[in-house]
Amino acid sequence: MYAPKAAVAKARDLRRRLSLPEVILWTVIRGRRLGGVPFRRQHPVGPYILDFYCEASRLAVEVDGSGHEDPDRARHDARRTVWLNAQGIAVLRIPARDVLDNLEGVLATLKARAANPPPPGERDREAVEGA
Repeated sequence: MYAPKAAVAKARDLRRRLSLPEVILWTVIRGRRLGGVPFRRQHPVGPYILDFYCEASRLAVEVDGSGHEDPDRARHDARRTVWLNAQGIAVLRIPARDVLDNLEGVLATLKARAANPPPPGERDREAVEGA
């Protein structure tokens, strides 16, 4: 999918500045380490940059820190999810705290969703069991 040059440049920069939860998750899922499923990090799609993206499953994985609890940010995230769903991309939002406190639960959820993604828009936020 096309991404503006500015989004591609920003994605390159973001790859060098991952948050701690993003680094932890990337370390575990990179190189097809999660059941052979390939993921990309900081992947530009249209005007947006996805934290992680599995093209095979058309699944975006967003690691949301506390800033995403802000009402304005939550509205932006909702608009973004609607746009991504319209492109045929399902969105899985994972709280950053879950990556830090319940990595095994996050990985189990991620593996299940990548292997059998729901239709886009069915669920845009999923709590990880045991968190």
